[in-house]
Formats: sequence, structure tokens, C-alpha cells
Amino acid sequence: MSSSDITPLAAAIVPDERRAGFLPTLFGRSLLIIGENAVYGLMERLSPLDYGGGFWDFYEQDGKPLFLAPRSTSRFRITGEITGFQGDVSAEAAGMIATLFAFSHLSFKHQSDHLSEGYGRLYAYAADHPEASEIFQAID
Repeated sequence: MSSSDITPLAAAIVPDERRAGFLPTLFGRSLLIIGENAVYGLMERLSPLDYGGGFWDFYEQDGKPLFLAPRSTSRFRITGEITGFQGDVSAEAAGMIATLFAFSHLSFKHQSDHLSEGYGRLYAYAADHPEASEIFQAID
């Protein structure tokens, strides 16, 4: 059996009792508040017609943090000025897009292995996501 025959693990929502450790692990202790606020702010800019705040879930894969996503069953229209992409995506994909943008934007101001490692891990995960085409068009 080759490694290409192994199905990647799906992302799982971080349970409540481990939420407190998610952001410091994803962004690093020094950037946890800046990183979290960047994701929320970018989501407001990416989907101004549909996003109005709310509770966010934290996702991990194999015990490693991946992304934040709004807890919502509705889809989000991505129409903001920071991407040329126009389309609608699931809440999970919208969160992945906002988190990828946050990693990228923060990396211009802050030197952090957490940012580059987090971006790489999420980018690789996004490649196997059912909405990979939309995610990559939005961040391109």
C-alpha cells in the first residue's frame, strides 16, 4: 500500500476543553490575539454581505491546529475587495480562506515559524478539500 492510497484525515472541531490551547499553538503565544483578530477582520472584508460575527469553531487534523471557521450552516458570498474571486462557499471553506489570508498578511509584519508552518499545513489540507478550487481561486 503506497502513501497515496491513504485517505487524509478530515479536520475535526477542537473540543471545548482544548479550545484555550488552540490559538497559541496556531499563531504562537505572542501573536494569538493579533492572529485571531486578523481572521475575524479578514472575514468581514471577504464576506461583507453575509458575515456579521458569531461563534467560531476551531479545526485541527491529527492533533495539529488548522483553521478557524464560523459556526454556520449557511454559505458565505466572498465578494470583498481583497480578492478577485466572486463566489459562495461553505462556512468551513470561508474560514479556511480567512485563516490563510491571516497567515499571509501577518507574515509580512512578523517573523514566526508558527505562521509559515500553519500556512503550509492549511494549504496542504485545503488541496484535498471538496472546495479546493474555490479556496485557491479566492487566495490567488
